[in-house]
Amino acid sequence: MKLSKRLDTVARAIPAGATAADIGSDHAYLPCYLCLENRISKAVAGEVAEGPYHSALSQVRKWNLTDRISVRKGDGLEVITPGEVDVVAIAGMGGKLIADILERGQSKLSGVSRLVIQPNVAGETVRLWFMTHGWRLRDETILEEDGKIYEVLVAERGDGHSPYRMAGEAGLRYGPFLMKEQNAAFRKKWRAEIAKWQRIEEQLAHAGETQEIMERKKRLRKKIDETEEILNG
Repeated sequence: MKLSKRLDTVARAIPAGATAADIGSDHAYLPCYLCLENRISKAVAGEVAEGPYHSALSQVRKWNLTDRISVRKGDGLEVITPGEVDVVAIAGMGGKLIADILERGQSKLSGVSRLVIQPNVAGETVRLWFMTHGWRLRDETILEEDGKIYEVLVAERGDGHSPYRMAGEAGLRYGPFLMKEQNAAFRKKWRAEIAKWQRIEEQLAHAGETQEIMERKKRLRKKIDETEEILNG
């Protein structure tokens, strides 16, 4: 069984021997792969939608993993019980939705020592949730696959403010580890963001001079200048 580059990055962040929950598991590729590779002994695959839930069930049966993977239908973290798993993985959703799932399911995180999160957008929202809820960002990866750029964030319990003492507030937006490494995917992502902001800036140049537009221009220029400064070292 072969995972996408994105899911393989998530899989590598799950420690060997852990018991993991994959929230929003879709086809249950991640838990099936981890069990087939004997990286983990047991897993929970959670899905809220009927179609993906049955897809996950079919995948688990196909690989004869019904004794090791429990496929459950439910919203977010309600599919697990406190102390049942060591690791929670949530991949392929927006950052705001992921933060909402974590917020609503805090009581289910008892016994969980690691969160592995892959937000499609709004990674800063997840970082902020970590920072304000006693989860320390321990590692970050940014990668490109099929023309899309993904971030994978790994957090463990601890001082949530620690990773940002050097990076400052910019660390929430860019990622304190990512902005330090600045690999090709990081630079491509933020060059594209700058180009988008500049296009909006050009449109606003012809939109009059109301207070609202002037404030928006100011915010855009601040983001462009800050991002250019980071990319230029």
